[in-house]
Amino acid sequence: MTWLDIAADDPFGVHNLPYGAFDPGDGSSRLGVRIGDRVLDLAALERTGLVEADGTLQAATLNPFMALGRTCWSAVRERLTELLTDTAFRAPVERLLLPLAEVTPRLPFDVGDYVDFYSSEDHATNLGKLFRPGSPPLLPNWKHLPIGYHGRAGTVVVSGTDVVRPCGQRKPPQAEVPTFGPSQRLDIEAEVGFVVGAASSLGTPLTTKDFQDHVFGVVLVNDWSARDLQAWEYQPLGPFLGKSFATSVSAWVVPLDALAAARVPAPAQSPPVLPYLADDRTGYDIHIEVVWNGTVVSRPPFASLYWTPAQQLAHLTVNGASVRPGDLYASGTVSGPERGQVGSFIELTWGGAEPVTLADGRTRTFLEDGDTVTLTATAPGPAGTVVGFGEVVGRILPPST
Repeated sequence: MTWLDIAADDPFGVHNLPYGAFDPGDGSSRLGVRIGDRVLDLAALERTGLVEADGTLQAATLNPFMALGRTCWSAVRERLTELLTDTAFRAPVERLLLPLAEVTPRLPFDVGDYVDFYSSEDHATNLGKLFRPGSPPLLPNWKHLPIGYHGRAGTVVVSGTDVVRPCGQRKPPQAEVPTFGPSQRLDIEAEVGFVVGAASSLGTPLTTKDFQDHVFGVVLVNDWSARDLQAWEYQPLGPFLGKSFATSVSAWVVPLDALAAARVPAPAQSPPVLPYLADDRTGYDIHIEVVWNGTVVSRPPFASLYWTPAQQLAHLTVNGASVRPGDLYASGTVSGPERGQVGSFIELTWGGAEPVTLADGRTRTFLEDGDTVTLTATAPGPAGTVVGFGEVVGRILPPST
């Protein structure tokens, strides 16, 4: 039990301790750990000598610290837990706690590479029915490998960053030629992202057993998607400008160690996968909530994903590709079998054919300028506690052209 005055059921209690970066008000970026509604200044803490991380906590982002590897991550987490639970440390630590409301979140890590997967069978089935009616919804390769694509790392932004409506080529099915203009079918994708800490060597694939040693923690992801741009450009190569304009992530990286109690069996796979994808079938019981202009419209269940994070890591390196600190790979849209469990609005409104009514009486099919979407998530913690992931908030602004 922490000596801080926070509720025992606070999702950001001492059982969580997610890492982030913040501006204390002077324009700088510092590393911190969230505890309740406060942030512990890790740079200042390391300078006092109360915690040791080879000086990496003085950096503006988590990358140098994440590069140290699991032994160091575990040691620092254990030390932080001691500092926040042993009253002997209260005096020197308490003065390094800042009110969360008085700091500005920064992107917690420099994104090296960004990969997005397509790992929900329910989501893939729904899109298959929408895009290929009368044909099998899953393509022949879907149950043999985790489908994915490389995104644009430079447009990954922290929660709270506004999203400008993208422009590009669009060609409705009835049109003879494409036109250029702002997306008319702007959408979200509620996802879970995995942040790589420890690097691997070029030419040496990682296995599913390497997941715990190479992945530092977990963030929430909203992979904004322009469905009309995507529909025209993805033939035959896949997502490009319909995805690369913005991807939002939560400000706090939840350590894998904080999710030990959230590990659950993943769905059985059939047909059997190739040997390099064989794993212990462990997923995470993460519950996402999607709020559209203040109305809860969906609650996607991450535990239902067909391809696990360990399989995703093994697949993205099986050709010899290396990973490095700050690499981010996301699960793909998280959807369950029910309409109220989908992670995208194209599914929620069935391609725009079935508008949803929000609490204020307005109806929506896709995002309009001024709309705000908020993703939150929780997972089971130890001894009946709850682990919080913070939130991913984005507001849609009109196109710049």
